[in-house]
Amino acid sequence: MAERNKKPMSKVEVGKLPAVSRKTSKFTRELKSRRNAYTPPEQETGKVKIIPLGGLGLIGMNITVIEYADSIVVVDCGMAFPEDDMPGIDCVVPDVTYLIENKEKVKGFVITHGHEDHIGALPYILKEVNVPVYATRLTIAIIESKLAEHEMLKTTRRRVVRYGQTVTLGDIKVEFIRTNHSIVDAAALAIHTPAGTIVHTGDFKVDYTPVFGDPIDLQRFGEIGRKGVLALLCDSTNILRPGFTSSERTVGRTFDQIFQENIHHRIIVATFASNVDRVQQIITCAEKYHRKVIIEGRSMVNIITIAKELGYLTIQDGTLIGIEDMNKYTDEQLVLITTGSQGEEMAALSRIAAAVHRKVSIHPGDAIVFSSSPIPGNEKSITKVINELYELGANVVLQDTHVSGHACQEEVKLIYALTKPRYAVPVHGEYRHLLRHKQLAEEMGIPKDRAFLLSSGDVVELSFAEGKVAGHVPAFGRMVDGLGVGDIGNAVLHDRQKLSENGLVTVVLAMYTGTNEVVSGPEMISRGFVYVKESEELLGEAVHVVETTLARIKSRGTIDRGKIRGEIRDDLADYIWKQTHRTPMILPVIMDVD
Repeated sequence: MAERNKKPMSKVEVGKLPAVSRKTSKFTRELKSRRNAYTPPEQETGKVKIIPLGGLGLIGMNITVIEYADSIVVVDCGMAFPEDDMPGIDCVVPDVTYLIENKEKVKGFVITHGHEDHIGALPYILKEVNVPVYATRLTIAIIESKLAEHEMLKTTRRRVVRYGQTVTLGDIKVEFIRTNHSIVDAAALAIHTPAGTIVHTGDFKVDYTPVFGDPIDLQRFGEIGRKGVLALLCDSTNILRPGFTSSERTVGRTFDQIFQENIHHRIIVATFASNVDRVQQIITCAEKYHRKVIIEGRSMVNIITIAKELGYLTIQDGTLIGIEDMNKYTDEQLVLITTGSQGEEMAALSRIAAAVHRKVSIHPGDAIVFSSSPIPGNEKSITKVINELYELGANVVLQDTHVSGHACQEEVKLIYALTKPRYAVPVHGEYRHLLRHKQLAEEMGIPKDRAFLLSSGDVVELSFAEGKVAGHVPAFGRMVDGLGVGDIGNAVLHDRQKLSENGLVTVVLAMYTGTNEVVSGPEMISRGFVYVKESEELLGEAVHVVETTLARIKSRGTIDRGKIRGEIRDDLADYIWKQTHRTPMILPVIMDVD
């Protein structure tokens, strides 16, 4: 009925339709352009490879290869801390077999910032691939400190790069862009290749009120986005958190309150050595409340010394004192800034909490401030230290004393909106972080087949027309133990774990060379298995078991030392399991006597 009563359109009204149609079409084209993001300039040619050799599926060991034709640029070169099932391991560094095999192509390392998970492996990797290192001023200074420890300063070429500067490395040009992070002088990278521009954010956050320096250069991100971004490699560490990351300055207000509330007590602050802005705010509060500051912990002293020399820290004369002068002042006149916020066993705070520090002991009422968030896996160690501090009468402060240096979801969305990449390659995080980041990229208009969920070692090949995983290269971590790199494998780790769990039983005997005639022994030696004085009967019977085995071997005429050791090990293991339900490592030692 409504249709029947409807007035027919006039010619004028009908004539309006094409204009409406054109307007809708233009809007649709604009929307489609935004979703497809990036139209390549005509001169773009070839394909570029992105190969993460670490940093995916774990927190740490960040290193990414960018390869075009005969040019390779390596972004960052970080280490990872050992996990609980790696007894005795100092750290884990990337497997750079691919770089060694393509050494003639590698033009340099470009470093985003000075954290260990981005620079810690450099002294080990540069021994195998010795190419120049490019980074901002503070980052280079921290790297030089590490190289000096390894006596590599004379053999390593370093170049300080300013924000906005571009370095040419073969067919690839790398531009450094200002960002904010929990360490000063952090940079994102615009990596310009003939196949297109790749933006690597590094670790970043959007801080409009940083303690030192200027805010992140969002304008430059937008300018690069308008020119066209082939791929965005973006930090995933905080991708599970909605909203925005708070400014570092908010921690300063919390510290001011802590100083007011503990005006009659000593204050000890544990934080990351590299968080120069955090240290600056603690020192500023100390000066406001007329306290002297003691820096404790080797890495903390190194970083603060470097930052002060370069002008990244402002400290009044007389504020810093040595730990040997601590007894000249009362508790309310002192602040200690120390390492150990992650419960590291040998860090200063852990030794203080365990009452084994040579110069610092806890006084009742001391305010101990943990100014950091737990790195996944460290929760148990941190809890242990906190409990020990409470037992000694300290007051532990945990709330509102830390803000992250990593971007939350809205900041990541902002970078996508500015750069409008054709492809998304989430980096820096565990699998759950990478997966959520991929989903967020799709929410921002990146088609599902252009958002990659990668593992370390995957080779991504990109051009405007196509993006795909085109292969895989070795990307296993190499364990560092003392001076040895990569010489500790799974077999050694298994032995160490077994030794730590069940101990060692050594069987020592001597035989005439070339025979199975026993000259002396067998003798039992136990370490970490049972207390010998309380287990004489058990060990005595174990000797009889070995003697029975040797008699059987002698009757068969076996002289092969490997077979003899194997039979001793098997028979003794059976006996010990039946008696104790334990599985110590059993080590038969046969000495030949002429």
